[in-house]
Amino acid sequence: MESNVEWLKNNPYPGRGIVMGLGPNGESVQIYWLMGRSENSKNRIFVQNKDGSVSTKAFDEKKLTDPSLIIYNPLRIANGVQIISNGDQTDTIAEFLAKGKSVEDALKTRTYEPDAPNYTPRISGVFYPSGSYALSILKANGKQNPKRESIFIEKEVGLANTGEMLTTYEGNGDPLPSFIGLPRLMPIKNTAQENLDFYWDMLNPQYRISILVNWKNSVIIRNVNV
Repeated sequence: MESNVEWLKNNPYPGRGIVMGLGPNGESVQIYWLMGRSENSKNRIFVQNKDGSVSTKAFDEKKLTDPSLIIYNPLRIANGVQIISNGDQTDTIAEFLAKGKSVEDALKTRTYEPDAPNYTPRISGVFYPSGSYALSILKANGKQNPKRESIFIEKEVGLANTGEMLTTYEGNGDPLPSFIGLPRLMPIKNTAQENLDFYWDMLNPQYRISILVNWKNSVIIRNVNV
């Protein structure tokens, strides 16, 4: 876990990231952050909606040049399931759950982002009412004529103060190198605010944009643009 913390702290550009796990007393914890390199990507904030969901929104509407892939709902609750993701697959998962279908069924209809040559992975996580949770990543298996590569991991029981992290990238580059391997074990701190501060402080200030912590269905947010 310590080596994974150092990996994130020293990574100039892990991109968007999800950490899923349990607090000290078994609380469900979801952490999600935004990072960006372009002006269009950096021109964003998190906003919480009346139904408890969170959306991305342009900070300055006049500077928004392309809403695709950057404006979406990273956090929603559907059928008691807490859904978090780095794109509009959040809505796909919610729609499938409303029809009595599974998260895996939903994600099998999606693929990585169409942003060649990066082919950014789609990362997602869900917490079920039972307390179990799952993580997934949909990524390209290469840069030339890529096909989808999917990883689904479900945990019946997690460990207190322990989370698992997926990021979109292994680091900076051109093209950006996609995340490699399985989720990395990461610490979960004792309160929502401690987690927000801990993970925010590890993100490269040059690229960090926003972060949210969903602590047992209670959300706190921090934005660079305020």
